[in-house]
Amino acid sequence: MTGHGPMPSCAGVGLKPEHYRDILDASPDIGWFEIHAENYMGDGGPPHAYLTAVRERYPLSLHGVGLSIGGAGPLDKDHLARLKDLADRYQPALFSEHLAWSSHDTIYLNDLLPLPFTEETLATVCAHIDEAQEVLQRQMLLENPSTYVAFAETSMSEAEFLSEVVRRTGCGLLLDVNNVFVQATNHGFAAETYLDNFPVEHVGEIHLGGHAEDSDDDGEALLIDDHGREVADPVWALYARALSRTGPKPTLIEWDNDVPSWPVLFAEAKRADAVIAERRSNRIRVGA
Repeated sequence: MTGHGPMPSCAGVGLKPEHYRDILDASPDIGWFEIHAENYMGDGGPPHAYLTAVRERYPLSLHGVGLSIGGAGPLDKDHLARLKDLADRYQPALFSEHLAWSSHDTIYLNDLLPLPFTEETLATVCAHIDEAQEVLQRQMLLENPSTYVAFAETSMSEAEFLSEVVRRTGCGLLLDVNNVFVQATNHGFAAETYLDNFPVEHVGEIHLGGHAEDSDDDGEALLIDDHGREVADPVWALYARALSRTGPKPTLIEWDNDVPSWPVLFAEAKRADAVIAERRSNRIRVGA
């Protein structure tokens, strides 16, 4: 597939309208920005004017939330065409989507819903990734989900499922560390074990985000992946563990709700950069 230049292995943040002027006025020392594709599928207007100006200074990652890769029906060809137009226009260094479904027939749901890990689901997901990569002429990174229910009919682990998707399609993976922590808490398994089994050799990007703490009907802890606050300390620890396996990777701070001021978001990115620098220095010492 066509190359689009490497993404630096440092921290980036989501591009938010609240921060357009901060970014363009100060050109902050940050590695890159990510946009949600669906927010820029119109033809023009102020969002594209600002995005064009940002793209002239920084690399971009394009993150889709609406392809419904795991949906039972066919991909929406009009949506895929708009996605291609956007990718061709801004030439992102990375493109990613979710291991989830969000549509049924012509109904689109404002959520990313989980999938059972079965052979049938695997065939559907792989066919959709093949189609998307062929149309876009670029590799997709597939993001591990955050889930709140588990399926009885699941026949393989999530790590096994993702490994097989990569083998069949040549896609890469986006490792969302907060999603790992959310799932581990909600389903009662060890997040560290999940990471130890994750096919990290295929990871092209990492996500870090905040979560909300709640409880279920039985009073058990329930975490909601809301991207509405700073990254929690246990997630930072898990991130350091992940980097010990992946090495430095482009890392996004996700903060999509209750968006903070630019200095607060920038400080979260710099914290990620510090963890990356520490891991890089540890590797140099070990190899010396």
